Amino acid sequence: MASLFTSLQLGALILPHRIVMAPLTRCRADDGHIPNDLMAQYYVQRASAGLIITEATMVMEGHSAFWREPGIYSQQQISGWRKITDAVHAADGRIFLQLWHGGRACHPLLNRGAQPVAPSAIAITNDEVHTPEGKKPYVVPRALRDDELPTIVSGFQKAAENAKTAGFDGIEIHGANGYLLDEFLRDGSNTRTGRYGGTVENRARLMLEVLEAVSAVWESHCVGLRISPLNSYNSMLDSHPVELSLWLAKRLNDLNLAYLHVMRGDFFQQQRGDIMTPIRQNYKGVLIGNMGYSASEADLAIKTGQVDAVAFGTSFLANPDLPVRIKAGAALNEPDAATFYTPGPGGYVDYPALNLDKGCSL
Repeated sequence: MASLFTSLQLGALILPHRIVMAPLTRCRADDGHIPNDLMAQYYVQRASAGLIITEATMVMEGHSAFWREPGIYSQQQISGWRKITDAVHAADGRIFLQLWHGGRACHPLLNRGAQPVAPSAIAITNDEVHTPEGKKPYVVPRALRDDELPTIVSGFQKAAENAKTAGFDGIEIHGANGYLLDEFLRDGSNTRTGRYGGTVENRARLMLEVLEAVSAVWESHCVGLRISPLNSYNSMLDSHPVELSLWLAKRLNDLNLAYLHVMRGDFFQQQRGDIMTPIRQNYKGVLIGNMGYSASEADLAIKTGQVDAVAFGTSFLANPDLPVRIKAGAALNEPDAATFYTPGPGGYVDYPALNLDKGCSL
């Protein structure tokens, strides 16, 4: 595992190794979408990650998609996150905040009756949403007008300012998994015309405007982007995902981002194709791979230059000390899917760490 445990320059940061904690929605925030002490305990337990990328965090009030996800638009939320970043830094960790707008994945029962918004009036049909009244079907969203989109961009920019106040090392823009920016990017969810629809250049316009706006707050080398061109989660499809990936990889070179974070596959196996090769061949910055990597595959991918780092999701969820376990060749805890989104500490902060009596450490 020698390649996994080499350092990596990531913008202004030097990561001690290349095992990144992927963003994982856990739904443990307090009422008002306020980060809390339990969340601080969870992130501190995982501070040995080369980089922590937090769970998806609401940039604007009224666009909840997970009921108890955190936000970054109120002073209480900023203060709650500040406790977390201070604690992670005290544990010698590094942490980026993932900024997110739920788009059509939001639901009226989570947002005081407000209809969700999207590029086009097309609902999610392959899943249901968790609400205070149980699981419910998604509703048809309202198509945003072009003149409403500057408010979305401003929401991301203000959230970036708040993230800086909260003490984060940087931010990741969530452009994946069928949420608002991804909905605009892919033609299965974006059927509009005009400046934000039709060609890939137009469909990518909102995402690029957001990246430029937050880069006016943070230097661009403190900004990452996550994408999932193949993933059909949240009823997402694109007619030409490989071509989309190639175009985006080339275009993002203009922005000098901290990294591009790519989910390489599809949860539901509806779309297939190699997106990592064209992205690697055309994107000149740091590339983080994600989705289904074992430690040995990740090490080989880094060694052969396919990626520069790998983000691990559920294995980090169940193994707070994942880098130590990988280095020691130790067995991993199995994640309990029944507690992924349930309140309280169970299945959240009670996964056991490796017994370090044998002297294994990073």
